[in-house]
Amino acid sequence: AALRAVGLPLRGSGWRLRALEGREAAALAPAHAALLADAGVGGASVGYLPPLSDTEGLRYANGVADAVAGGGRVLLAALAGEHLIGAAQLDLSPRQNGRHRAEVAKVLVLRAWRGRGVARSLMLALDDTARRLGRSTLVLDTRAGDPSEALYRGVGWTHIGSIPRYARSASGALHATAFYYKLV
Repeated sequence: AALRAVGLPLRGSGWRLRALEGREAAALAPAHAALLADAGVGGASVGYLPPLSDTEGLRYANGVADAVAGGGRVLLAALAGEHLIGAAQLDLSPRQNGRHRAEVAKVLVLRAWRGRGVARSLMLALDDTARRLGRSTLVLDTRAGDPSEALYRGVGWTHIGSIPRYARSASGALHATAFYYKLV
């Protein structure tokens, strides 16, 4: 019920943001899987190495839809008409000592839609959503040196350090991961 109260009036030229319910997330699972695959092909560090199989992508997207339906995750969608062009998640900590925090995950925008403010709007909407849900401490991680770091710093996130050799890229190289937090 709390998620239904989250209003996201943010819009851009030809797109809008919306928090998805579990059924909507399930219906958009193929598009969400394609979004994840597009990000991986574009070199983004998304936890999967390209090429992402359709089966693996759908398994991931359906898992997200299940978590949304169960109330443990928020999925924000950037939609151009009915087409999914971007998404971002807020993974809500279920721990008794952590119900004030959440992890931002998988901020994805189709390569064809980048540079139009979609990712920035998703990040700001995640802040607003977290506040409304009583989640005041947010954390995220990304591959160190990725362009996403400029986005996160630009919307007020603080870099707290990096772990070397944390994530493997498609080339097999090991990369550091940068950790960030934001108090909202």
